[in-house]
Amino acid sequence: MSVSTALLWRGLLAIAIGIVSVVWPGITVAAFVILFAVYAFMVAVNDAARAFSSDRVGPVAGYLFLALLSLAAGVIAVLWPGITALVLTLWIAAWALVTGIMEVILAFWQGETVGERAMWGLGGLVSIALGVVLALAPGVGALSLATVFGLFSIIAGISALVLAAQVRRMRTTAGRLTHSRI
Repeated sequence: MSVSTALLWRGLLAIAIGIVSVVWPGITVAAFVILFAVYAFMVAVNDAARAFSSDRVGPVAGYLFLALLSLAAGVIAVLWPGITALVLTLWIAAWALVTGIMEVILAFWQGETVGERAMWGLGGLVSIALGVVLALAPGVGALSLATVFGLFSIIAGISALVLAAQVRRMRTTAGRLTHSRI
């Protein structure tokens, strides 16, 4: 898959997720909590299976401990979805900060055009801003997070679509230049 195609799909998916998050923030928060609980239960089953497939005692105890931790996380997510939503808010804040920092670094690291660097930098700054806001005020509510996350996803999606178009245009121009010299 080409870079422009990957960016195109990334952008379209981000925009779709953003629209759903803005239009139905309650459903978005509930979906995040449910997905986390399902994930935790799946990891618990997987770790328990790995524990009993081992032929040594050490890994059995370790995997059983991990399975119990994952099971507990899933149960907590189901019984206390509010606390789970708060923790997920902080996790998303950390993700947004790290992603944003990396995108700003990539804006200066890559040998791209000024427009592409600007889009990487802009996307990174928006991501950093989201992370900072969520980290400073995680208690503002999961519904607000869903709306802000949706807006962030729409902006990030548009940024990815612009980057996809720029990459495609550069590739087309490079192809014409290459073929015209032959």
